[in-house]
Amino acid sequence: MLDVILLIVLIVVPAIVLHEVAHGLIAYWLGDTTAKDRGRLTLNPIKHIDPVGSIIVPGALFLAHYFGLTRSLMLFGWAKPVPVNFRNLRPQRLGMALVAIAGPLTNIALAFIFSRLYIWPALSNFTHICAWGVMLNLTLAVFNMTPIPPLDGSRVVTSILPAQLAYYYSRLEPFGIIIVVILLNLGMLGFLTPLIEQVGYWIGVQI
Repeated sequence: MLDVILLIVLIVVPAIVLHEVAHGLIAYWLGDTTAKDRGRLTLNPIKHIDPVGSIIVPGALFLAHYFGLTRSLMLFGWAKPVPVNFRNLRPQRLGMALVAIAGPLTNIALAFIFSRLYIWPALSNFTHICAWGVMLNLTLAVFNMTPIPPLDGSRVVTSILPAQLAYYYSRLEPFGIIIVVILLNLGMLGFLTPLIEQVGYWIGVQI
């Protein structure tokens, strides 16, 4: 039980909170103050965490894998979206893409940090925690770049599509979560595993 608490406090919560704050910070630097005005540029997890999407759903998936009920770790969840008014961004389209990738890049940075902590002798009793920190953050980074609205990858796609196509593409957003759940249940997101391994290789981690 202590391991589970440590995993939630030291890995899951920071992964979610820093991901969201990164979105808001980049938006702020590019001219949109919406997140700051609404108090979302904070490390207070209560401001970012959705009880169901941030704790119950990913927690259940993680524990199922942790206790051997599933063979592979494929996390799915969501936080309270950081509010961004893309019209305020300068440049607008490039800004949308930069705001979108800020979250996943933050998770990759966290994965790299945990990979360094993993080999630090002083933390030899907590290598399993560090290993989960690497895996969780890499999984979140790659999963969030899936081009299904409203995941971060869809914002990148929207930023490069012609305006009319971007409009129709964005209309999938209300159905995005349903699409993701269906794909997960059908096992159609298995292609993410080699991508996670590749990103791990880029930061010097063998998964």
